[in-house]
Amino acid sequence: MEARQVHATVCSSIAFLLALTSSVPSWGQDLDPQVRPRLELSMRSWLFTAGELQWSQNASGLDPRLGNPTSELTYKDNDTQLVGFGANVHLNRRWSLQGEFAFSVDFDRGSLIDDDYLAGQRLFSRTSSDITGKGTWYVQANAAYRAVEFPDGRGHFDVLAGLQYWGTTYEATGFNRIVCDSSVISCNPPTSSFPAIKNTTHWITPLHVGGQLEYRVMRRVSANLRWTFSPVSVVFNEDIHYQRSDLQQDPSFSMWGLGFGASAEPSIGIKLTPRLSLTGGYRVMWNRTYYGRWEGHPIGNAPVTVPLNELQTIRHGVIVGLTGSF
Repeated sequence: MEARQVHATVCSSIAFLLALTSSVPSWGQDLDPQVRPRLELSMRSWLFTAGELQWSQNASGLDPRLGNPTSELTYKDNDTQLVGFGANVHLNRRWSLQGEFAFSVDFDRGSLIDDDYLAGQRLFSRTSSDITGKGTWYVQANAAYRAVEFPDGRGHFDVLAGLQYWGTTYEATGFNRIVCDSSVISCNPPTSSFPAIKNTTHWITPLHVGGQLEYRVMRRVSANLRWTFSPVSVVFNEDIHYQRSDLQQDPSFSMWGLGFGASAEPSIGIKLTPRLSLTGGYRVMWNRTYYGRWEGHPIGNAPVTVPLNELQTIRHGVIVGLTGSF
């Protein structure tokens, strides 16, 4: 998505929220904090998030000359911005349904470090590539139950349960050989500017549980904390190595695994008007496998399968958003 299109979408969304909230007749005073709105619409920007993906596998069972891990790839220092849209529908005083969708609007920074090891963790190859695309996105849905309401309308605590999908695609271009043992592999060419690797990761969380706490510390200011945890997440990951003529290209490597994940978001909410609030905070999202398999797809030979040691994804950054209540 081009920057102009994103800018227009964000501005239109802000204008829509402002117009919608201002079109509701003003009460002249703050809304009763104990009166729950029927609908909340939000637009949030996850600013300058820092992201990293790392995976490694152990092929030493196939050849004892190889190390454990045998290969380790780290996509690091990827900074991007995401725009998200959310809705919170209150079914009654206790129950509500929440949904959010977000996507990246800028995704062209960072680097890929590709390490390969022999037995004894002897590093025989290390290359560095620039990350030049593509993006990240997520969607989540929750059911919330209001378990606690604090006296005098000072706040509440909700219990959450829901699901989430989180996807990321990295494209890396070129490489520079940082370490190369010519007795093991060919070290030519030493550099390249052609497309190198495309990696796509899908994290599917069928169930996470958590909580959402809001406590009003001043008339118009509230402290908030939201967190979730999932004991089981499923990950599918694929690599295409464009410059490996010995590997298939759709994909070259594939991985799947089971893991766990968590997210946390402390924030401060400020009521700008009785029906419009500004939110600022910090969000962390994280997933990691505890079991997995890695599969290589060579040309002319049967696939080979070895243990996946690790596959981990993390992203964190500042959150700023507007929420309209109706």
